[in-house]
Amino acid sequence: MLKNPQKTKDEIVQWIRDYMQANGPDCSIVVGVSGGKDSSVTAALCAEALGKERVVGVLMPNGVQSDISDSEALVAHLGIPNITVNIQAGFDGLSGAINDVLAQGTLEGVETLSRDSIINLAPRLRMSTLYAIAQALPKGGRVVNTCNRSEDYIGYSTKYGDAAGDFSPLANLLVHEVIQIGEVLGLPEYLIKKTPSDGLSGMSDEDKIGFTYATLDHYVLTGECPDETIKANIDRMHRLNLHKLQLMPSFRPAED
Repeated sequence: MLKNPQKTKDEIVQWIRDYMQANGPDCSIVVGVSGGKDSSVTAALCAEALGKERVVGVLMPNGVQSDISDSEALVAHLGIPNITVNIQAGFDGLSGAINDVLAQGTLEGVETLSRDSIINLAPRLRMSTLYAIAQALPKGGRVVNTCNRSEDYIGYSTKYGDAAGDFSPLANLLVHEVIQIGEVLGLPEYLIKKTPSDGLSGMSDEDKIGFTYATLDHYVLTGECPDETIKANIDRMHRLNLHKLQLMPSFRPAED
């Protein structure tokens, strides 16, 4: 638990101000609003840092989103400019085009996109949408990443999708700490304590990964996990997904 969540919140707000002053003093911040705690807390922090008029919330349903009202409630609560871009046409068009080619036997042994390909396509299209909007703004925009430390530790994000962004206020905060910040910010409880879901697989985050965030947070902080099976699973996910947290490796020629 954060010893002083108010102090941490204030430090994050100042950090955002410092980042924007150095990397876009006249720019706005563009945030994808999913209706969950991470995007809600991130948007609220950015609004406090720069003022609500310089934070653009982007809602991006893929067809019908059952909890879109939560996203709408968040932008209304913060009073930030916002737009809704339904990505279904782009999603259907791109996935259909790829499947049409794969069905022709272009790649041996591959006849259609995999389930993981389909699940991860939407967040990558959403990130493309955020950057397109950021570049369309008159004074430019910076895209804020909304991932937290718990998700990053096990790689529970989409590379070049929700794992992307220009800066990341929550990257060093565990799930329970993000909730603490949300409480300090005065966000509605139903948003910051909402059952987390990727909105893609039809499952809650905890059902999908096979353990609770409370268990994960405790393990990250202490290295303790009484269930050896869960511990092994966390270690495996962390090991396999480290590449998502590292800069792209680049070859350096040897000096003559």
